[in-house]
Amino acid sequence: MPLTLRFAVRSDKGLVRESNEDSVFAASHLLVVADGMGGHAGGEVASAALVARMAHIAPIGLGDDPSHALLSGIAAGNEDIARRIAERPELEGMGTTVTSVLLTPDARFAVTNVGDSRTYLLRGGELSPLTRDDSLIQTLMDKGRISEAEAAVHPHRSVVTCAVVGNAELAPAVTLLPAVPGDRLLLCSDGLTDLVPYEEIARLLREPERESVAGGLVELALRAGGSDNVTVIVADVVDEHMADAEGFLTAAGRETQDASRRGSRNLLIGGVLVLVAGVCCLLLLWG
Repeated sequence: MPLTLRFAVRSDKGLVRESNEDSVFAASHLLVVADGMGGHAGGEVASAALVARMAHIAPIGLGDDPSHALLSGIAAGNEDIARRIAERPELEGMGTTVTSVLLTPDARFAVTNVGDSRTYLLRGGELSPLTRDDSLIQTLMDKGRISEAEAAVHPHRSVVTCAVVGNAELAPAVTLLPAVPGDRLLLCSDGLTDLVPYEEIARLLREPERESVAGGLVELALRAGGSDNVTVIVADVVDEHMADAEGFLTAAGRETQDASRRGSRNLLIGGVLVLVAGVCCLLLLWG
């Protein structure tokens, strides 16, 4: 059964930052959120460079390696960032986080992240994280030195331990798991998760309309202070055929429908012409 993604995207610079350093890409098979860092110019350049490279990841075929596709995209973005830094030394220190999901033709998610941008899965009403932060806070929690409650208010909760910065040591992990129709994905920058409690995110994600859910998540971050850029993708997994039946009219469908309408008009015109010709013949015979 071929699956596809239907998505809603929202991004806002927040109430404190002067610009939006987040970048985002969404398609029927691929979702990417990147959160740039390194100052106004550098952060925008880094996140945009990475997302531009990852946007070229085409839908993979059966038997292709989804991990390779994702990692190749990140590697290409990493190389592009390194090139830009070499050309413009003032950009030294720029980088970006990234989280991404690739939907495979055999109904699996390939999920990866670098830094503290996150991916979540809502399935059967239960919300679960699919990524693990590369951050100082996550390291402290893993060592049992702070609790989740302490992590939520820690002054260094935005410090990442790994990011896409143009070096050659990047080796992110990729997780593969089954995709099921009805699954809902959330990809987001830390502008959401640093400000909005997990329970509030889960509650809103259970609402049916993804457009209003995406807008509502951003609104929650803004109401909580909007201290950072905030970007979200809310994506639903649907049967590709059912999606068309529910109103997503394909190009082929439009062409067929248009041809049918043209055919109907031609039949109507043809019928009128035949009727007129018949009337003319009768008048000649009677005359």
